[in-house]
Amino acid sequence: MVRRIDLTGADGLHLAAWEFADPPKGRTSGDAERAPGVLLLHGLMGRASHWASTARWLAERHRAVALDQRGHGHSAKPADGPFTREAYVADAVAAVEQLGLAPVTLIGHSMGALTAWQLAAERPDLVRALVICDMRASALGAASQREWEDWFRSWPLPFATLADVRKWFGEDDPWVERPNPARGAFYAEVMAEGPDGWRPLFSRRQMLTSRKTWVHDAHWDSLAQVRCPTLVVRGLDGELGRAEAQEMVRVLPHGQYAEVPDAGHLVHYDQPDGWRAAVTPFLDGVLTS
Repeated sequence: MVRRIDLTGADGLHLAAWEFADPPKGRTSGDAERAPGVLLLHGLMGRASHWASTARWLAERHRAVALDQRGHGHSAKPADGPFTREAYVADAVAAVEQLGLAPVTLIGHSMGALTAWQLAAERPDLVRALVICDMRASALGAASQREWEDWFRSWPLPFATLADVRKWFGEDDPWVERPNPARGAFYAEVMAEGPDGWRPLFSRRQMLTSRKTWVHDAHWDSLAQVRCPTLVVRGLDGELGRAEAQEMVRVLPHGQYAEVPDAGHLVHYDQPDGWRAAVTPFLDGVLTS
């Protein structure tokens, strides 16, 4: 079962949220809505459906909802934004409150993880626990932003077929060190067919605008303000290095650490079994604490 839920975000923006599983046998939909809440926040260029497999196993014990963040998926993509950190956090707060998920466990990947820990720092009353997946607290800098601009320009749009999407992002993209079918599938999910072929659901210009609001800054201060139990997860081949991840755990008042072997940046999508094994003990502890 896939259920779409329409929400109102900051500035009256339309947001789409999604549930991807039926309540377990013996539980009614009302029981499910009273279960501990989880809000899943995808990264830059992602969409709620990237969390589908995670949401399904979470639904055994939680009410798990994935949000299409502004500029992504089926949520609104306002031409002039805003795509600020404040707007993303306000949208997530609106989702938690309108869905009645508080006290919520926030699970975020990449940019979604930053949104999650900024929300936890600003609104501790709403948050029970936090999972940060492959997001750095240090500043990435102007050179990183220029690399992304060049990378976006290299995309051979439009793609003739979804198979071409999978092949380019999984094999031919110069950012791919070795063939990665999961990466190809990940990007195939964020493409839509138009008259001339397949193009991304998002605006690359808006993605750069969004990224610009956080890439130049370090985020250690807000991380240190998170008071709830927090799990920092990294893929061994991801973008978050072990030393920085362990420093993040040290800075967090109640931080824990986990890593997923054979996983790149797209940890939950690349290695779903390893991701589940890393996250489940932490969530079990949150439920029993």
